[in-house]
Amino acid sequence: MRRLRVALVLLLGACAQPEPDVTPLPAAVSDGPDIRVGVLVDVRQATLGGDAFTVADVDEGSLRTVAAGSALAVAPRGAMVSLSGSGARIERQRLILRPVDSAGAITLNGRAYRGSIELRREGTGIVAVNVVPLERYLAGVVGAEMGLRAPDEIEALKAQAIVSRTYALRNLGRWKDRGFDLMGSVSDQAYGGQRTETPLATVAVAATRGEVVTWEGQPIDAFFSSTCGGRTEDGTAAFAGASRPYLRAVDDRDATGSAWCATSPRYHWKAGWTASQLATILRRTLAAENLPGARASDLRDIRIATHTASSRVATLELVGKNGRTTVAGQAVRRVLSPPEGGLLWSTDFNLRISRTGTKLERVDVDGRGNGHAVGMCQWGAIGRARAGQGYHEILISYFPGTDIQHLY
Repeated sequence: MRRLRVALVLLLGACAQPEPDVTPLPAAVSDGPDIRVGVLVDVRQATLGGDAFTVADVDEGSLRTVAAGSALAVAPRGAMVSLSGSGARIERQRLILRPVDSAGAITLNGRAYRGSIELRREGTGIVAVNVVPLERYLAGVVGAEMGLRAPDEIEALKAQAIVSRTYALRNLGRWKDRGFDLMGSVSDQAYGGQRTETPLATVAVAATRGEVVTWEGQPIDAFFSSTCGGRTEDGTAAFAGASRPYLRAVDDRDATGSAWCATSPRYHWKAGWTASQLATILRRTLAAENLPGARASDLRDIRIATHTASSRVATLELVGKNGRTTVAGQAVRRVLSPPEGGLLWSTDFNLRISRTGTKLERVDVDGRGNGHAVGMCQWGAIGRARAGQGYHEILISYFPGTDIQHLY
């Protein structure tokens, strides 16, 4: 089904940052197909506001018009979505909200979104889906993914725009069973709606309108991550089934041997755990990975068992008094969660174990890079852009053998 939808598009032609000033998107010949983005998933409550918008039921049509600046509450109520405030309560299984002015925006939990918002019940809460033309979605993605950038980095933003467009088209319908195409988070691509439409991101999207990276005429699996540390990773080393000719490890250093991503704040990093901190974390993370939890209680050693071709950790062994547990691939980052939470920055690291006699006291990690390192390195693209490379050169460096084509 995903390939069919991409084919239809072809046939139709188709680190926290300061909040930027919002720049209106330019008029477009084509804004591409609509994309459905899950911006809130299974939440118990939310707030709505923004510009004037209509509230409609799929079968009944328009139910009311909400004035600009109003504040409404959304919550599950039985099998219904309940919308209350500024008038009578509305309860339906599914509600569609559309700005009265097509250039307007609806705010959801304080974030403004162009296009329409669909609300429906799911699980124990509600789901909010932003339905928006692809090109307008991309302006919010590029700004969220790349942050505020300088004018000499515009080619990196163009590269990101094309990669993000390719990713979106390749993954249309990925979450079809849940009623949307993509998550509005790093589970797919970061997306902040209108708030993250930085001026340069808007320019980059408009300048590359309709362009995608292709292999044999089809949009590629366009993986990207923050910082590769000077060498990208083979697709299969990070993702099962990602065996693609264009997803192979490539050297990402300049003529002097310096990594293009060396200016990334996560080019080098450190993490560390006391034995008690690590035990607490392992109780949670091993269970989440369906791995034996005994290592949280009897851990004696941690060893790097094997490496990938690019020298990252492929498998990690947790050695306990009563056995050992092997952790592989990107699960390593999830299991060795830093004390502050989240994922370990990358699998490119060395271990230091501190003991008193045979008792493990502390584990420290010296690492490099941020993310899975497959495909485009975002900070590497920034470094290349600063050196004068254009977006075509940047993309072909990270996805060797591919083409860049206009779909619309």
